[in-house]
Amino acid sequence: MHRWRASSSSDPRSGGGALTLFSDEAVPEAVTASPTRRLRLLVAYDGGGFHGFAAQPGQLTVGGALVGAIERYLRHTVELTCAGRTDAGVHAWGQVVTFDARADADPVRLARAVNRTLRPAIVVREAGVADAGFDARRSATGRLYRYSILNLPVPDPFSAATSWHVTRPLDLPAMRLACDALLGEHDFSSFCRRPPVPGASLVRVVRDARWHDLGEGRLRFDIEASAFCHQMVRSVVGTLVEVGLGKRRAGDMTAIVAARSRSAAGQPAPPHGLCLWQVLY
Repeated sequence: MHRWRASSSSDPRSGGGALTLFSDEAVPEAVTASPTRRLRLLVAYDGGGFHGFAAQPGQLTVGGALVGAIERYLRHTVELTCAGRTDAGVHAWGQVVTFDARADADPVRLARAVNRTLRPAIVVREAGVADAGFDARRSATGRLYRYSILNLPVPDPFSAATSWHVTRPLDLPAMRLACDALLGEHDFSSFCRRPPVPGASLVRVVRDARWHDLGEGRLRFDIEASAFCHQMVRSVVGTLVEVGLGKRRAGDMTAIVAARSRSAAGQPAPPHGLCLWQVLY
């Protein structure tokens, strides 16, 4: 696992300093054999300036920044587990992370320290002690993603970082009708990147998928599932927008799902409109 620290140089996105690799003398100690307890953080972030969540050598990532700030406060290493690895540019309001810390670690003070270092780009909304067996990813029973679209001829500079601007009018009733084919248990290969492990299942259970008209050209797509495969939500949204533009019919969605081929669906929607909204346990 890569170690990170906050340096003294300014970083406009974190508000607390640029994030760089630890120097040898700054690497925090490993958790000792002393008693530990599992901490759970509810995290929100603007993913626009990060190369996704998962830590990568030489790249600024949400996970790498979090690990750096947490270890800086705790003075020992942590192994971070997240509920969902978001891609570059994707945001989160309800990301959940867990890690083991020494038993005397105060989660509230930890949250304050992390927020001082990383705000406003990354913020810990809640912090507490979890059960010993709780795991942010494996304990989850479902996840809810939201995708935002601004459907107006003229863009809005105040929502440009979090909404996909689509200038042509969208047929919302058709987009809503197309959602029906997504509900239930299906192989979603048509909407997912091929996993690195050959033969890995892309069967998922979609519990809800619907569009909301928020007025003034603002549309929101909510989708809840047991789990999601890589780029699934963005590919679904991109295909539904093609339905809304008249490039496909609502009834085509059933055949697209059944095809189990990535070439059958549309291109992924831009990442900046997507937000991991809630993780269910």
